[in-house]
Amino acid sequence: MAREGSAKPLYQIVVEDLLSKINSGQLGANARLPSENELCRIYSVGRNTVRRAISELVNDGILRTVPGVGTFVVDTRLDKTAEYLFGFSQEMGLLGKVVSSRLLEAALIPADTFLSRRLQIQLGAEVVFLNRVRLMDGEPTAIERSYIPHALCPGILDYDFSKNSLYEILSTVYDKRPDHAEQVIEASLATQEVSELLGLTPPAVVFVFRRETRMANGQVIEYVDSELRADRFRFFTSLRLLSSPDEFDFRRLPSK
Repeated sequence: MAREGSAKPLYQIVVEDLLSKINSGQLGANARLPSENELCRIYSVGRNTVRRAISELVNDGILRTVPGVGTFVVDTRLDKTAEYLFGFSQEMGLLGKVVSSRLLEAALIPADTFLSRRLQIQLGAEVVFLNRVRLMDGEPTAIERSYIPHALCPGILDYDFSKNSLYEILSTVYDKRPDHAEQVIEASLATQEVSELLGLTPPAVVFVFRRETRMANGQVIEYVDSELRADRFRFFTSLRLLSSPDEFDFRRLPSK
């Protein structure tokens, strides 16, 4: 695969091709690389070239080598909780990430039948619609489409949500603090539009969120649907064993 006459060193060509396979998901998290002999054959280069390429990727934290076992792709996905309610900015901030937003749309729209039911408001009532690409350390990571009853936060579109946290503004300015939520998470193939916004190469997998967020009094303050890059996150939660199936309230399961 190495090209004759290329201005780049051979090891750099190997590095870039391996990175391309990792970023596209062809080599997923914890995937084992082919042996040195196999890599030499694939790239038509010598053993020293392969070793230098692997060494560079190990030093960059992309690969890890286990003596006597092999070389593996490092799992760089962030642990995202499915147990506590955080805004994206707050949660990623706790992980030491710099979060910013690219605002695609901010508008007042009338509640259709779907939003009227989700937000528990009258048909046609004003709804704040925010459509944002969320960036983590400058990289497009998620798309969020938030719907909020305008009656709960009149004038909220005066704030710049390419810079401000929605949950922070709701809590500190309007005294409307998100308290708990019900959400569904599923894996799906990214659409062409989502792939372009998140910089993904199709076919690519995303996590799809649909969440109803409520205040302590049970009033719905937000409905959001979003897509997160599956190559950047994994989810964790804590579990406990029920002493009896009767402890579980099946009424809380989402209806079909």
